[in-house]
Amino acid sequence: MDRRPLGRTGLAASPVSFGAFKIGRNEKTKYALGYELPSDTETERLLNGVLDLGVNLIDTAPAYGVSEERIGKLISHRNREFIISTKVGEVFEDGQSTYDFSREPVIASVQRSLKRLRREVLDFVLVHANDDDFVLKQTDVAQTLADLRARGLIRFIGHSGKTVAGARLAMQWADALMIEYHPRDASHEPVLAEAGAKGTALFVKKPLASGAIPPGEAIPFILRSPHVGTIVVGGLNLEHFRQNLDIALH
Repeated sequence: MDRRPLGRTGLAASPVSFGAFKIGRNEKTKYALGYELPSDTETERLLNGVLDLGVNLIDTAPAYGVSEERIGKLISHRNREFIISTKVGEVFEDGQSTYDFSREPVIASVQRSLKRLRREVLDFVLVHANDDDFVLKQTDVAQTLADLRARGLIRFIGHSGKTVAGARLAMQWADALMIEYHPRDASHEPVLAEAGAKGTALFVKKPLASGAIPPGEAIPFILRSPHVGTIVVGGLNLEHFRQNLDIALH
């Protein structure tokens, strides 16, 4: 499978990567239809199936319920086959999200992720922002992640945000950005070229607008940019995921 470079990191990813939200959480989602969480057996089959397709990046987060634990429990024996991306700043407990970007909670979050994912080093850790400008201007989350990177607990750091202003602010320090970009919201298009010029890895989240856009429309639109490293696509149906990957490869 042809892989796309992730900026200046030296890593390359499959054009479609697996978003692991639905294997861990089904409360307060933005999807139109509800769903049951899969069993461990179903989740193991799905995760192994994704890796067997040649996908080499899985994106998760502490806010995705039990997603990190399941990845660590079910496919940690295949850790060398895939890049892991997780996040800090948001936790989902008792049916609601809370945010904390201060130093000690961020350090504790990374340590929990290492344990849950059964890894000695995390490949990517991104700020899971609720308000880009507030988070980056009024907390020390970026410096905390940089310190953890210097300690060797994280390879690359970045930002998963919502605004163009936040993405541009993060580009001052981030190895990677996760942005929303698709045919119905191309507001981040200027960020693509700017990040590409800086060598910042670009992950595209919500490429199908939570299921509102057909994959055949969204995926080619996004991948026409040479600066996009990978598209993060979630779901619980391996055949649907296979079809999305086929669209990306042809």
